[in-house]
Amino acid sequence: MDYYNNIKEKLIKNESYVKVKDYSKNRHTLQTYFEVGKLLSEAGKHYGEGIIKQYSIKLTKELSRKYSTTTLKYMRQFYNFGKSQPVIDQLSWTHYTILLPIKDDNERNYYINQVIRKNLSVRELKALKENREYERLPKTTKEKIKNKKELSLIEEIKNPILIENKNEKDKISEYELKELILDNIDDFLKQLGEGYCYISSEYKISLGDRYNYIDILLFNIKYNCYIVVELKIIPLKKEHISQTRFYMNYIDE
Repeated sequence: MDYYNNIKEKLIKNESYVKVKDYSKNRHTLQTYFEVGKLLSEAGKHYGEGIIKQYSIKLTKELSRKYSTTTLKYMRQFYNFGKSQPVIDQLSWTHYTILLPIKDDNERNYYINQVIRKNLSVRELKALKENREYERLPKTTKEKIKNKKELSLIEEIKNPILIENKNEKDKISEYELKELILDNIDDFLKQLGEGYCYISSEYKISLGDRYNYIDILLFNIKYNCYIVVELKIIPLKKEHISQTRFYMNYIDE
């Protein structure tokens, strides 16, 4: 088989197609790159790994578009990926180039599902991956995701939650921690999971003849419940948990 000319023809057709068929160009591109990946895989078995570099040079010269060795290797990876599970055209080729280097199938599938569920852009997906969102999930959560079981509210929370410290200090107060969270409350809520809404900070509750204040009060639409966030910069103690539970009982009433 003339692998090179077969690959070249498919890439030329795809470039022409995406200029005309805008509504379905992503699906066509993914299909083309899958087929090219298959040809590259077969060519490599016949001519060795060096064939990727040779094809890269020739394609870039003859098609006036850069097809780097990295891109061609991604296409071959994409073919191997597509053999084991369906290719989803809700993800763009750039989405896939971010996901293909991930070796753990469960981790890769987690990010694929996040893109589908939340309609993530390439930039948003890249941010999740760079922040190691999957790695920060508890082991029990990863196991449930692997077995396709429904997660509880607590199991969706990342650990640790990443908070950007703009104060450039090694140690900060609880007040400063709260202000850092509120400065980027959207990112904080996303790290907790789905359905969170910000209600208030320093939420005032009366306890007999005195008042207490909840650091941050949230509400979760998905689970129809309030979430009390008590911030501590010291090791967690039993009394802290008891205090939070008391606040939750008070709010539920």
